[in-house]
Order: sequence, then structure tokens, then C-alpha cells
Amino acid sequence: MFKEQNDKEREYFNQNFTPVNELLKRIRTSLVSGSKLCIDDLDFTGIVEFERSQTLVYLTLFQSGRKSIRYGSKRATFAETLNRDIEMLRKNKQFSDFSVNDENKCRIMLEFVIDRKKISPKELNSERFDNGRFEIGINGLELRKDGISYYYMPTDAITLSHMGLRAVLQTLVKRTPIGKMTNKISERLEILSQSPDYEYYLFRSRAFVTYKDKCIPLYRGNVRYTEFDYDTLYNQVISSVDWCLDNMYDDGRFLYYYDCCEDNYKDHEHPNRPIDNLYYNDLRHCGGIIALLRAYQLTGDEKYITAAKKALDWSVSVSKPHDTQWGTAYFAYYNNKGKLGGTGVLLVAMMQYYLITDDDSYMEYIKGYTRHVMSRVYENGELLGYYIHPAFQDGQPLINMNDEERKATFSFYYPGEALLGLGLYANNFDDELAKEARRVGEKALDWIVEERPKIYADLFTALPSDAWLMQAIEEWAKDEHFRKENYINFVFTDANTMIEKTYKHDDSPYIDYDGGYYYEYGDHYFPDGARSEGLVAAFYLARFLGRKELAEKLLNACKNVAMCQFHLYNSEESSYSHKNPERSVRSIRFKATRQWVRVDSIQHVSCFFARLFMAENRFPKIKDIL
Repeated sequence: MFKEQNDKEREYFNQNFTPVNELLKRIRTSLVSGSKLCIDDLDFTGIVEFERSQTLVYLTLFQSGRKSIRYGSKRATFAETLNRDIEMLRKNKQFSDFSVNDENKCRIMLEFVIDRKKISPKELNSERFDNGRFEIGINGLELRKDGISYYYMPTDAITLSHMGLRAVLQTLVKRTPIGKMTNKISERLEILSQSPDYEYYLFRSRAFVTYKDKCIPLYRGNVRYTEFDYDTLYNQVISSVDWCLDNMYDDGRFLYYYDCCEDNYKDHEHPNRPIDNLYYNDLRHCGGIIALLRAYQLTGDEKYITAAKKALDWSVSVSKPHDTQWGTAYFAYYNNKGKLGGTGVLLVAMMQYYLITDDDSYMEYIKGYTRHVMSRVYENGELLGYYIHPAFQDGQPLINMNDEERKATFSFYYPGEALLGLGLYANNFDDELAKEARRVGEKALDWIVEERPKIYADLFTALPSDAWLMQAIEEWAKDEHFRKENYINFVFTDANTMIEKTYKHDDSPYIDYDGGYYYEYGDHYFPDGARSEGLVAAFYLARFLGRKELAEKLLNACKNVAMCQFHLYNSEESSYSHKNPERSVRSIRFKATRQWVRVDSIQHVSCFFARLFMAENRFPKIKDIL
């Protein structure tokens, strides 16, 4: 369906953009000197198709610590348009704040409109592939009234950290006269929807940004990756984990959240937390530890082990003891909650640390966390989501729970996390506790594979999401007794569904969708590291079981989704619009255009990448705990 248009797009980006590079150098010279720009000798055939009535051209200046400035215009020729932009930028009051003469400081973006078409507001949508489809980062939107146009450019999605059509309309309507009628966003949008006076135009653009002495063609406002390669994979693992390492606090916690667009630490899920008491999450903290350990496996650099130990010490500091039938147990207690997943992922991190280092100094806690996980397996095999929850039983330990309480506190992901930790203990020790872990673990696995889909059917989505359980079954399958057909089928069925619900080279509506997940075909794509950890676990399991054809299929799928996720990385080249690129560079974002970074957005992608890199033994022989 989209093959022909995507082939044309790829052909466009395979061009030699030397003329654009020279153009941007001349634009910089004219901005500095005020001299008239001359481009008569430059051939833009196939790159710029200028139409006097249609081609709006924007120039934007970016510099660290400065709010970007830009100007857009339409004139009789491409040269006249650019000269008008240059003239007006030089008149901007903030122009003198930019070191335009320094290509290493000030970056220039050129963006021009193509494919402009009028649509009705009723046609405008972001769900269907039709004439009115608005694709964030690919399409721009123009509102026009009384001869005056208001523009939302495609690259605004990146520079403003937007994800959907509503944010676009909110931004645009604020610029129109409606913006002065009321400060309420909902009222503005309602007035716009009822107004017959505004014309709507949908368009695309081409954009280029300078990087030192080069120019970079942008797609969806981002740097393009065109093929999978192991060097990119490795570099993104190490540099992103180094970002986490460089942003660790003295007490062993990580920088939890960073907004590259706003250059602040305000978590979008907890926006009202004071700056001196920002939200933190103990599960995602442990994910950061696992990422450090993966980086150590790839490099052998002791700095990752030192940092992992410091982070584990913080987790120990928030652990509390309680008694169980197997002896003293420990559980992670944070934010007034004792989550099964909090202890489960902590056990995973601590076991991996032990297996890599042979450091048994945490053995008391390893055994204690194992006992706690076992104690949370209900008599029917269900893993209980919380040990303490402030909304239930006055915040006391949840020992005797009725059916309603169990369902109200059930977590879809926590059981898989806990079972992975339990499996790591069971497979690496041969004491009485390990024997009990195998007995209890089997009961829990039987329940989660057979009964959970019946009892909690509403929690399952079209796109499988329990990557932790996929990893857990991969681990348990190392024990021949646990190679049950229903366990194995769960992993491979979910993995095959993930592959089915992945945009492919020839059916991707946009060229960077290739390798992105979707719930329903037509959805905005998900470049999702968390799910991909389950996919790569399925590969390892298939290889372990000797299913060569399936393993090859899964490995190729992993490479495809990894290439899609390359685009989440904040490289020096792609961080042009960030307020403080010195801080954001090397981090990994949540989404294609959102500029939010969280410790787990880095952890999931980096851990997936690390395991994929190790899949073909492309790493020093440190200690294999794959």
C-alpha cells in the first residue's frame, strides 16, 4: 500500500545534499554580515521545488541556553524568500544573543513547505490513513482567516515536545485571535471548532539543520537511521548508560526524570511535586542497576560495578524485614508501598550482580527477597501485587486478603518481575530455599500462564506487553523440569504476535515506522524497548531449545525493532532544539517526538540493545549471565 511512496521518500534522502550544505553556509555568512544572499549558482533540482504561492520557508536559529528564534516568509523566488528571512532574523531583538558566526554554537535550520492541500476540519484526524490524516512530526497545519495564516510546522513536534493532534490545535489556536478571547484551552478549541471562518491546510515539509560544518537532512525533525548495525547498537548502550552514571546522586539514586525541551526535572506524571522532593521510583531504580551491569558485561569497566553496588546499597536502605515460614524475609518499601515488583526487580538486579561479581556480601538480602516473593504466592498460585498499600487495611501488611482486595491490588507486570528473580535464585543455588523456590515458582507459573488470562482477561491488549514474564520463562527453562509446553508457547506466541504487530519495510505508512509496534494497524508507532526485552528473550529461548529457524526469525525481528529505536537516542546531531544539549546528549527518550527522558526509558532500550549485541557473542568474555 505504501511501498511506492516510501521508495520515493528513501530516494529523496539518498541524494547528495552538498548544495544545501553550501546554502546553509552562505545563509550563515549573510546572517553575520547582513550581505545579500546569492544562490544563482546552486542547483537544487530534486531537492527544492519552489512554488511562489505555496512554498513557505522558515529559518530558525538554535543555541544552548537560548530560546530559538525563527522567521518564515513567502516571496517571488527562493532567494528572495531566504533574504527576507535573513533580514527579519537580524532585526529580532534576541539576534545578538546568538553566536551566528560560530558553527559549533549556533545551529541553523532550514524548513520549507511541500504538498500543501486544503481540507475540511471534519476530515482532520490522526487515526486513519486517508486524505485528512495528520501525522505528528510529518505534517504541518495551517489555519487561515481573512488572508492571515497561522502555521504549525512539522518540526514543531520535536522542538515543542508534542505527541498528538490536540497539542497541535492548542498551539495553533493560541496564535489566532481566538487566543485572546479566553485563557481556557477547552473553550478556545470549542470556539475554533464552531467557527466557519477558518480554512484548514495540511502540508508536509523538508528540513535541514546544520551540525558543525555539515548539514543534516531531517525526517520527523530527527536524524535518520537507515539500517541496523552493531556499532550503533553498542555505542548507544554504553553512552546512554554513561548518561545514567554521570547523573547519579551521592546516595546511589539516579536522576529519575529529565525534560529536554524545558531543561527541568518535572515528571509529567507528578507535575506538582516540589523541586526539593521530586518523585522517585524504586522499581525503575533497579532497572538502572541492571543497565549498569549490562554495560559492565560489554566493557569490563569496573566503574559500572562500583556504581551498581552504590545503587544496590540505596535499595537495601529502603528494605524492611518480616517473618515468613521460611525465615526472615526482606521487601522493598518506598513511597509508603511494598510492591511485589519492587522486591522482584531488586532480586533480579542483586542476583545479576552476584552472578557477575561473585560478591556474596548481599546474600542475606538475596535470600530475604526470595523468601518475600515466595510468601506472596497465594494458595492458588496467584502472585499478590502488594504487601503494603496505604489504601488497604490501614497500610498494614496484607496477609489475609479477600477476593476484592486481591483483584484491586493485582498488577499485570509485577508477577513476571518477581518470577524472574525467583528463577535466578532457583537456578543458581542448590539449598533448601532453592528447592522451595522451585516448588513455589512452578505453582505460580502454572497459575499465571493458565489462570491469569481467564481471571484478568481485561488486562490483556492486542499488542503483548508482559516482557518480564517472557524473560522469567526464559530463565526457568534452563531447568529441564520447567520446559513445559504451555510455558514455552506463551513466550513464542507473544513474540510472534509482536512481530505481526510491527510495521514492516513495505507496509509502513512512514519510513521511520519500520520496526515500530502498533496495537491496530494505523496507530502511531511505538518504538518500545520494554516490549523488545521480551522479544530478545524469546530469541535466546529459541536458540537454547535448538529451534534454529524460529531463532533466526526472532533475531531478524529484534534487529528491525532496534533500528527503529535508534531514533530515540539523543545524539549531538539530533539535540539541536534542546535548551541544554550538554545535559540531554546521550540520553534516550520515551517517544519519537516527545522530549521526555526517564531512567527506565534508557534502561529498557539499553538492556534490549545489550542483549541483542551479545546475541552473536560480540562482547568481551566477562561472565555470561545472559
